[in-house]
Amino acid sequence: MTSPLVISGAGPAGLAAALTIASAGGHPVVYERQRDVGGRFHGDFQGIENWTTQQDALEELAALGIEPTFEVTPFREAMFYDPTGREYRYRSPRPLFYLVRRGPEPGSLDWGLKQQARARGVEIRFKQSRNRLPEGGIVAQGPRGADAIAIGFVFETDMADGAFAVFSDRLAPKGYSYLLIHRGRGTVASCLFRDFHRENIYRERTIAFFRQTVGLTMKNERHFGGTGNFVYPPTGRRGRLLFVGEAAGFQDPLWGFGLRYAMLSGHLAALSLLEGHPERYDARWKKRLGGLMRSAMVNRYLYQRLGDDGYVRLMRRLGPDDDAREWLRARYAWTPWKWLLFPMAKAAIRSHRREKICVQEGCDCTWCHCHRTLDIEGKKCR
Repeated sequence: MTSPLVISGAGPAGLAAALTIASAGGHPVVYERQRDVGGRFHGDFQGIENWTTQQDALEELAALGIEPTFEVTPFREAMFYDPTGREYRYRSPRPLFYLVRRGPEPGSLDWGLKQQARARGVEIRFKQSRNRLPEGGIVAQGPRGADAIAIGFVFETDMADGAFAVFSDRLAPKGYSYLLIHRGRGTVASCLFRDFHRENIYRERTIAFFRQTVGLTMKNERHFGGTGNFVYPPTGRRGRLLFVGEAAGFQDPLWGFGLRYAMLSGHLAALSLLEGHPERYDARWKKRLGGLMRSAMVNRYLYQRLGDDGYVRLMRRLGPDDDAREWLRARYAWTPWKWLLFPMAKAAIRSHRREKICVQEGCDCTWCHCHRTLDIEGKKCR
């Protein structure tokens, strides 16, 4: 009998790894401490970015054995606003991103991946944690800190479908606020990269902005909050432990998009374990994700130095382009001048992944909600 390959975490990264192992005839066993997939999410909309490569994101995922058995909607147009409220409509002949829903409900990305995994014979053990993996395996337990947070509402609405975003430090310091509407459902949030303890102020300002500009209406709204973690790690492994997705820090430091990175890294880690050569994982992820991560780190460094006046100039620079997807793809390319700036960017952008999250006594903001994290020594966040 084939020895099981253990995966800790049943998010997109962990399930992508399990699908790869099962498709190759291996025996993956996935441990998930929640009672179902998508336990961190509440039906909120997220996006699978489609601008960092010429190849379409769904085509790349299909090549990994991940089929769109979940609800997925291409968006080729989005409305952006600068801090003055001026609007900019960006379009692309090809999808800018694919809208998906997160959580345990049927139709969500998490639910679809779970169904695919079970159809291929993957064993998923819910309500069980594996905080020690002495024989090695894949660590896919999500973010290990908070470098960015999203705070907002999911709701029902009679608004038309659309994607909207605004860049303003008054609404989302060094980040952005967004509104996503699809088939009577919506997600509105402020995505902050600084000043986390005042999240409620920024959330209310964001809602007020979208009510004024696009006539936001919400029914049966439910609060949600989440964290994101990014870092360019020197390695994605420790011995036979391979870290994938946000457990490794694989997420776009500029905008926070991480779903594509998560599933890709899970697949690459699984290939390395199947071959019996976990040491090959670093070379694999650095070849596929390394340049994007470094480039996005430089983009983040430059973006957070702009301020509101800089956001206005950025919006006007992007405005004249006929193909926003190609414009963005060029900005994510790894170029010689970014190679020169990367050491400075890496030194300036300090990740919180090694710090305790609870930093302010008595505060109940998203930043202060501790997440159980997997540590190879078995230590947990209190």
